[in-house]
Amino acid sequence: MRLGAGSDLSYHHGLELVFSDPFLVSCPAAFQDPVFREPTPEEMRALSRQTGETPDVVVAFEAAAGGPEPASGLIAAGGLELVRGTVLRYWPGDPAPGDRLAPWVRPPGAG
Repeated sequence: MRLGAGSDLSYHHGLELVFSDPFLVSCPAAFQDPVFREPTPEEMRALSRQTGETPDVVVAFEAAAGGPEPASGLIAAGGLELVRGTVLRYWPGDPAPGDRLAPWVRPPGAG
């Protein structure tokens, strides 16, 4: 699972959080400006009850998700990698060697 971060996600992002072996994801479908925090003891107990184990990686945050109050997010996974570098979220016309494209980006007319 990949989460992209950047100042304008319409065109590109410059940081990815790549979760390996995610086994619990509880977050809004779209959110912005996450504020990361330590998971609460209650969240950790709930994770242990749901999964039967203590996850290697637990990411907790509050973020704007379109409502009047921030929404909470919680992700549990086997690992986490931070990947820096621009990832284009549109077809650039003639990609340069080394350009990274978001997984859904295809040339015009490609199925």
